[in-house]
Amino acid sequence: MSSEPNAYASHPPRMREATILDKVVANGGVMSIALFFIVCCLFFSVTTDAFLTAPNLLNVIRQSAPLLIVAAAMTFVITTGGIDLSVGSVLALTATLSAAALQAGVPWPLAILLMLLLGGVIGVIQGYFIAYERIPAFIVTLAGLSVIRGFALLITGGYSIPIEPTSPFVALGRAWILGIPAPALIAIVILAVAYIAFNETHFGRYVTGVGANAEATRRAGVNTRSVILWVYVLSGTAAAAAGVILSARLGSGSSNAGQGFELDVIAAVVLGGTSLFGGRGSLTGTILGALTVAVLANGLILSHLSPFFTPIVTGFIILVAIWLNFRLFRGGAKGR
Repeated sequence: MSSEPNAYASHPPRMREATILDKVVANGGVMSIALFFIVCCLFFSVTTDAFLTAPNLLNVIRQSAPLLIVAAAMTFVITTGGIDLSVGSVLALTATLSAAALQAGVPWPLAILLMLLLGGVIGVIQGYFIAYERIPAFIVTLAGLSVIRGFALLITGGYSIPIEPTSPFVALGRAWILGIPAPALIAIVILAVAYIAFNETHFGRYVTGVGANAEATRRAGVNTRSVILWVYVLSGTAAAAAGVILSARLGSGSSNAGQGFELDVIAAVVLGGTSLFGGRGSLTGTILGALTVAVLANGLILSHLSPFFTPIVTGFIILVAIWLNFRLFRGGAKGR
């Protein structure tokens, strides 16, 4: 018998039992969101004059960068069967603190590093209660949503903290490199790393195994609690990165930033075909889902509809996506 526990764990039992139907369902989810994305783009191209222009498309990509970054991390979380409702609050807190740190004279590289560390620490705290204290992720992160947002409001008193326009920090959100917005380039790099980690590494397979059958994965030699802890660290760090980018783009840190952001992130991940029951995820689907959410928000504004209509559409999409998710993945589980 091999002395390496990972020799067997690299392909946990449940994962090796994946059927052709599983692959068909997963690919079908990606194809469905790809088709829906194309339909949305065509619809707004026909109904509005500005949607298909280069400046608007680049603006959509720039504005969707925080969503893409956090949705990539959320894919790991939801694939384990968990959820993180605190990402919007973490975004607000780090956006606020980054602006406050810069005003206090903290060098901008150090400010960014501190914000990423703060996001990671928040992930460690929440992940500990979820993985080791066995408290449901919904409860832990719902509490985190309230507490973390409260800290952001307490720090600012409800006001925005401006960032000096001449600071190199704002280049993270406003610079253009070879005609591409800097936030988009950052998002592309993070998405590439996330894709490789999810699809080509032991950790990605462990994430899938934990969501599919945590007990079987544990018996295969995987430290499932550690895996769960780390996906929340990833989620917290990604939300912090999104907060830094958003504050750099807006030139200020606001405690009101990111309200409802967690709903957009969950919508993007579920639309992309990741199972809410865990055990199956798709980074490609998540990217398409996030871009779809961004295109819908942009297209509705260009159609001169009230901005308050956007949450209604987002909520409806989440409901339909979860219904389809339930029918597809829970039905597939029953079939086995």
